[in-house]
Amino acid sequence: MIYPKKISAKKTGIIIKILLLISVLVALLLTFINKKTTPDIHWAALSNAGIVYVWITVIYSMNKNINIAAHVMIQTIAITLLNLYIDHLLGDEGWSLNISIPIIIIIANTTMFILTILSSRRYIRYAIYQLIILLLSTLPIIFICRGMIQNVIALSYIAIVISFANLIVTIALSAGDVKDEIVRKFHI
Repeated sequence: MIYPKKISAKKTGIIIKILLLISVLVALLLTFINKKTTPDIHWAALSNAGIVYVWITVIYSMNKNINIAAHVMIQTIAITLLNLYIDHLLGDEGWSLNISIPIIIIIANTTMFILTILSSRRYIRYAIYQLIILLLSTLPIIFICRGMIQNVIALSYIAIVISFANLIVTIALSAGDVKDEIVRKFHI
C-alpha cells in the first residue's frame, strides 16, 4: 500500500493562508450579494458566522499539543456563541436559550463524563476543563433566575442535573488531585 507523502510545514502554512484568503473573499462576496439582493434579510451574516466558526475549529484542531478535553471546551464555547449570534440575527426568538444551549451543555458534560470514565487513571488531565464546562453549565440557572427563558422546559433542568452529577463523579474520582491541580494552575 502506498501512503500519501506528508506535506511540509511550510507548504501547510501557505495552504492555510490561501484558504483563509479564499474564505475572506467568499465572506465579502456573500455580504455584497446580500446587500444587493436582499438587504432586509441578513443571511450573509449567518454564513460568515459559520465561516468564522469553521476557522476557529480548524486553527484550534491543528494544534498538536491539545488534549481532547480542551477541544471539547473550546467547541462548547464556540458553538454556544454561534447559536446565540444566529438566534439574535433571526430576531431573538429564544430558541438558543430554551433549546440549543441546554443541549450543548448536556452533550459537553456527557462527553466529559465519558472521557473521565475511560481514562480513570488520567482524569486529572480533564479536571480543569471539566470545571470550566461546569461554570458554563450554570448558564441555564442564570437564564431561569433572570427570566430570560420564556418557557422553562425540561432541557434546562436536565442540563443542570447532568452538570452537577458530572461534578459529583469528578470529585468522587479525583478530589485530592483536582485540588492539587487547581492550586498548581491558578497558583492559589
